[in-house]
Amino acid sequence: MRPGSPYPLGATFDGRGTNFALYSENAEAVELCLVDPEGRETRVPLRYQTAFVWHAYVEGVNPCQRYGFRVHGPYDPKRGLRFNPKVRVLDPYARAIDGLERRDAGLFAFELLHKDRDLVPSQSEANGAPLGVVCDSHYDWEGDAPLRTAFAQTVIYEAHVKGLTFRHPEIPEPVRGTYLGVAHPAMIEHYQKLGVTAVELMPVHAFTDNGFLLDRGLRNYWGYNTLNFFAPDVRYRSGDGLATEVRQFKEMVKQLHRAGIEVILDVVYNHTAEGNHLGPTMSFKGIDNPTYYRLVPDDPRFYFDYTGTGNTLNMRHPQTLQLVMDSLRYWVEEMHVDGFRFDLASALARGLHEVDQLSSFFTIIHQDPVLSQVKLIAEPWDVGAGGYQVGHFPVRWAEWNGKYRDTIRAFWRGDGGIAAELGYRLTGSSDLYQRNGRAPYQSINFVTAHDGFTLRDLVSYNHKHNEANGEDNRDGNDDERSWNCGVEGDTDDANVKTLRARQMRNLLSTLAFSCGTPMLVAGDELARTQRGNNNAYCQDNEISWIDWSLDDEGRALLAFTQRVLRIRREHPNLRREDFFRGRRIRGTDVHDIMFFRHDGAQMSDEDWANPVTSSLAVFLAGEGVGAVDENGDPQLDDDLLLLLNGSAADLDFHLADVGTERAWELLLDTTNDGAQERRAPGEVTKLVGRSVKLFCRPRSSA
Repeated sequence: MRPGSPYPLGATFDGRGTNFALYSENAEAVELCLVDPEGRETRVPLRYQTAFVWHAYVEGVNPCQRYGFRVHGPYDPKRGLRFNPKVRVLDPYARAIDGLERRDAGLFAFELLHKDRDLVPSQSEANGAPLGVVCDSHYDWEGDAPLRTAFAQTVIYEAHVKGLTFRHPEIPEPVRGTYLGVAHPAMIEHYQKLGVTAVELMPVHAFTDNGFLLDRGLRNYWGYNTLNFFAPDVRYRSGDGLATEVRQFKEMVKQLHRAGIEVILDVVYNHTAEGNHLGPTMSFKGIDNPTYYRLVPDDPRFYFDYTGTGNTLNMRHPQTLQLVMDSLRYWVEEMHVDGFRFDLASALARGLHEVDQLSSFFTIIHQDPVLSQVKLIAEPWDVGAGGYQVGHFPVRWAEWNGKYRDTIRAFWRGDGGIAAELGYRLTGSSDLYQRNGRAPYQSINFVTAHDGFTLRDLVSYNHKHNEANGEDNRDGNDDERSWNCGVEGDTDDANVKTLRARQMRNLLSTLAFSCGTPMLVAGDELARTQRGNNNAYCQDNEISWIDWSLDDEGRALLAFTQRVLRIRREHPNLRREDFFRGRRIRGTDVHDIMFFRHDGAQMSDEDWANPVTSSLAVFLAGEGVGAVDENGDPQLDDDLLLLLNGSAADLDFHLADVGTERAWELLLDTTNDGAQERRAPGEVTKLVGRSVKLFCRPRSSA
């Protein structure tokens, strides 16, 4: 053993041995624990310390060596210190782990049955945390490079690694539900035909199951319970080989990139799996609790909880910031991912109690030459006071636009008084994003997400049905702004089924034709149901897994979804890079965007404010795109006319009589997938109650 180096942190193999480095500013001693295949542990004291980093180089330690640490220091929760060398802890920088946590081997640093609970340190060995695995970072990427698909061209497909392919009949059984399954040729064909450009994977960082779920016979299916920010979760590997999930993840990314599909990761840097003061000790708590967690200043035994999970990472500490930045750069530089969606991102910006958008976290990312160039998407809320921050994130950040979701759902449910709000949401939400230098595509538009009803359930249930979660249906959102079309749940009523099919088409077409970046949830294009469960975080079963055996309804909806995304791709006015300005097209009385009532009159202030306004027409001028192509020439499009009838009554719409006299040609009708129609400007087309039509007027008669 030699002194080695304090950097990089973690375990770094150089071909002859491995350098180990662990940060702990409050520890008194650190032991490296090398574990052989039979489980025998060899303890090696780390005698060298540089700037709070304990380090050593050990010759002959090769890839696939399992290891952990025992960290010595005071056990004094009232001072925020929770050291206990009886607990073997996981390296926060481990690039791979050897498996799942083993509760029977011990995970707690305190006496669980003592009346004073966490105030009394345990005297029993606790070796249940996963072990780190030394990795060889070499991989032949075969020239793979970032795709850098422009945000304005992006269509996001949110998916769960297991649920996406676990029931797919064309994928070999050994790779179903794995990283390799995500990039199987059958899936790549599906992405390409569908028209999505990026797969956004729900958490793949190594995570743990919650004890209360295991007690109910359930699992943490979604994975928002991170234990390690570098290691891909072993649940999604094919086979049992140590650290093979790292190579398989890289293979997935490489194959998706070859197909033109980007990879975005849903990441959880706001909390960890160690919970509150009564939670387990598996890594950070036992290494340096005050460094990694936000503790209550007046009583550091307890944790700030802005996430609803028991703890919040301490983003005010330089080492915790370094951990997160090192993790992000690792996934970009070593794993070649194209961007991140940050879960509960407002928690990352917490100062003391207020959300500070100029916190160190965002400042560091803004100036980082690597991270500032990838896709950055915030879930702009947390559970703390003042945590709802839609529209308040810095330049370069996109956001899940919760206001878009709520408005579009409410409109198609039939709510009144939201016409003005609808106008903003259809046109990129300039009220939220324009004032701070952002663009329409930084609004991530969605009508469904993993959290909440699926698209089919959104039009089939008025109320959540989460009984399978074991919480007496108390969990999950109580206000989905859904409408069951007259019957709760499954029905054989042909009229209800027809209306539901149309409502799904209305929601999908509105999403595709709105200004902003659309996000589609995997399975919505197939009419997937969770049987009314709007919080399936613990359902690792057929409630959550996608059923690829499609019936006629599923095949028809898939074809419709492919169609609306193709229309979006073909028309630059539907994927603008700048906000509409209401400017006049030179030499005409036509503006880049115009709004009309169904009787052909332009929308007035009174119409926008009228609580009964439930229909409108949106005219997009083909010469009003306001962007240039790669040669610097102005982009032009056909004139488009989007007609929305959110009322229950059939309405006659007068087609916009502006500009040229060329006829309007029907591109899409949500009541009839095969409809054809050609109308002169000013003529009338009938819109069935609760339906959408999109008309196009080509730039020339050719």
